[in-house]
Amino acid sequence: MSRKKIALIGGGQIGGVLAQLIALKELGDVVLYDIVEDLPQGKTLDIAEASRVDQFDVSVKGSNDYKDIEGADLVIVTAGLPRKPGMSRDDLLVTNAKIMRTVSENIKQYAPNSVVIVISNPLDAMVTLCQKVTGFPANRVMGQAGVLDSSRFATFIAWELGVSVKDINAMVLGGHGDTMVPLVRYANVNSIPVMEMLERKYKDPAKAKEVMDAMVQRTKMAGGEVVKLLKTGSAFYSPASSAIAMAEAVLRDEKRVLPTCAYLNGEFGINGYYVGVPAVLGANGIERIVELNLDKDEKAMLDNSVDAVKSLIADMERLGL
Repeated sequence: MSRKKIALIGGGQIGGVLAQLIALKELGDVVLYDIVEDLPQGKTLDIAEASRVDQFDVSVKGSNDYKDIEGADLVIVTAGLPRKPGMSRDDLLVTNAKIMRTVSENIKQYAPNSVVIVISNPLDAMVTLCQKVTGFPANRVMGQAGVLDSSRFATFIAWELGVSVKDINAMVLGGHGDTMVPLVRYANVNSIPVMEMLERKYKDPAKAKEVMDAMVQRTKMAGGEVVKLLKTGSAFYSPASSAIAMAEAVLRDEKRVLPTCAYLNGEFGINGYYVGVPAVLGANGIERIVELNLDKDEKAMLDNSVDAVKSLIADMERLGL
């Protein structure tokens, strides 16, 4: 049986980590594409030369020619400029939309049967544009944001409670920006509500709420926090790991329920937009959306986040992107 072929578009920090993780997990043969001459070749040579040490046996190839992604089963797109300090995701819209259009045209030409995972920012707009340009069924084009945002939320909860992050279940919905919606009511430690544990810790419901509010806010601003600390780039380890979780679910048909930037057709009362929601990921990409019974406040926050996505898409259309 032949191995799956995975194309990575963008040989920057995330692309390099993606290539390494795919090789380590032996998810398939890798082609890392970038426009910068020799960059993807250098990164993949470096990874390949660790194959004996790390005990993986897949092909890892770098390329400056889109033709080398031909026949890919899965494409992960990271191409575009990263955020810099003081730059919002929206500031990236014009430049990255032009890059995404070129990328999508080549995916359509060379990997017409692939499932596509987009990481490029501003995420919700870039996924929308990728699906529009490729013309792929919406279930085969998705965005990675919710897995990362949810992992960040879970990490902060674990630190606060002093428990293993492996036991934290937390989910973030909505757009990948400041209006994202961490679901406090659903957050739990192996079925024990996080708020219940916070109230026990502080013996004061008001203090517990204050601490949770701070974690929610930190989650919303987590990407910017990393940007500020790095000074010359943005997060790359955690976004890459998050995309790999999605890729593995698709390539191995795992039917995992993961927060995914998915196209909605009436789910959650939203129609015609890509929004972060729980979805079952398998061999067919997004196999179904999992709806939650949101309360009035949660629904209002999600609607607010969707409004931000709509505004972003409207800007993209106004600019003719």
